[in-house]
Amino acid sequence: MSVSILLSMAGGLGLFLFGMKLMSEGIEKAAGAKLRSILEFFTTNRFTGMLVGIVFTAIIQSSSACTVMVVSFVNSGLMSLYQAAGVILGANIGTTVTSQLVSFNLSEVAPVFLLGGVLTVMFVKNNMVKKIGEIVLGFGVLFMGLSGMSSAMSGLREDPAVVGMFASLTNPLFAVFLGTVVTAVIQSSSVTVSIILLMANQGLLELPICLFIILGCNIGACASAMIASLAGKKDAKRAAMIHFLFNVVGSIIFFIIFLVAMDPVIHILHTISGDNAGRFVANAHTCIKIAQVIMLFPFSGLLVKLTYVCVPGDDKKVGYRDSFQLKYIGDKVVFNPATAVVEVIKEIDRMASLASENLNRAMNALITLDQEDIDEVYEVEKNINFLNHAITNYLVKINQTTLPIEDLQSIGSLFHVVNDIERIGDHAENMADAAKQRQETGVSFSKEAQKELGEMLDMVNRLIQYSTEMFAKGTEEHVQDIMELEECVDEKERQLQKLHVDRLTKNQCTPEAGMIFSDVVSGLERVADHATNIAFSLLHNEPEESNA
Repeated sequence: MSVSILLSMAGGLGLFLFGMKLMSEGIEKAAGAKLRSILEFFTTNRFTGMLVGIVFTAIIQSSSACTVMVVSFVNSGLMSLYQAAGVILGANIGTTVTSQLVSFNLSEVAPVFLLGGVLTVMFVKNNMVKKIGEIVLGFGVLFMGLSGMSSAMSGLREDPAVVGMFASLTNPLFAVFLGTVVTAVIQSSSVTVSIILLMANQGLLELPICLFIILGCNIGACASAMIASLAGKKDAKRAAMIHFLFNVVGSIIFFIIFLVAMDPVIHILHTISGDNAGRFVANAHTCIKIAQVIMLFPFSGLLVKLTYVCVPGDDKKVGYRDSFQLKYIGDKVVFNPATAVVEVIKEIDRMASLASENLNRAMNALITLDQEDIDEVYEVEKNINFLNHAITNYLVKINQTTLPIEDLQSIGSLFHVVNDIERIGDHAENMADAAKQRQETGVSFSKEAQKELGEMLDMVNRLIQYSTEMFAKGTEEHVQDIMELEECVDEKERQLQKLHVDRLTKNQCTPEAGMIFSDVVSGLERVADHATNIAFSLLHNEPEESNA
């Protein structure tokens, strides 16, 4: 085998891998947020999850990307293991689309896609169109790489040593092992099956042995999800294990079928594919996957239960009040660009719950002067500050990755939301300071003042509740309620400040009590402003509010 042929093959493989990556990333960036929404919405049961898995993987051309995303969803609690099982089974069928495309040999039109993609990426300013250009460019690069590999392999046919080496590959177990190892290294069954397809086209591999190598490719395809799950929680590991068990069990079943009935299988595939060896390999890959899903889908629940045997135990629960811990993001969470922003939103929502609870605790401490409540306000505030820094750092980090365009546009708003929640926490701390001041000076509030503060707090609480719901769910359900409440809070603040001045002038309260009351009322009004900012943060019609 000459060095020039090896270099040509290496170059072709490099272009093929780069084209796959470019195309897959381009699709994720252009439509990742929409695809993710579909994945979330249509996975209520295993059957619809399977259909979504097929379509999703066929679009992004990577079962590994789909499975890693599912592992990430399970890790952050957005999807159950039973829902994940359906998507993972569907992804195994969707991944065969690549080999089907390759089998049609579109290399002749690859230069057209290549030129179109390059021109779009270089000269078009619109981000969405540019990402579509990356997809087209990736498609062109992929088939240019295939053309290079195919040309190099045609030269291998003239080398008796190479032909003899491949002809000696007759051991089914070794063929499965070879497919597993190569796919695990490349981390793409689509790539290895495409290489097998090219080699079969050039007559370098016998068709029966190709079937066993494909089985190995199916097992090796689990490597990406298994690696991604290592840093994740138990359920993330179980989701990856579903993928692994499905492929191993399915491959064992077909290994036995091929040993027992190879001739009928070959005959059926030849009937479907004709004399085209490339179509034979592509159709074999698709048929194996479809048959595996049909056979194992009824037992997917059993596969899920089996993962609890393979990955026993439970994770330590991280509640929203747990101090100095991240629950949905961070080093111990599976990172996937397509789900990163979703996980950040869940972490921010958790931070908002902490700040809201702390506000009510501080207001209670202001009235009751309970020392335990005052102390806890300060402790929780430290946790809110920790979350503020940790989430902000994470946002900086993911802003440098290949996020979907829609997610990338929301990053700036998320920075503001974290800041607004942190400011709500600061106002709670200010109220705890006021409670301490009351303790030290013996200042008292009248029943009337306490009632007025309670009424205003109820309004602010409802505003925070509506705002965090809008933010977390990404809906506009409470827009009108929030705007009306915000106006009511502003009016309430003006009314209470006026009543406070009236009491002062009538000598019905002390200046010290009046100053604390006035500061608390102003603080609650500012909390309402921050809550309104949160509600409108991810919408285009974000109002201008005070950020004091």
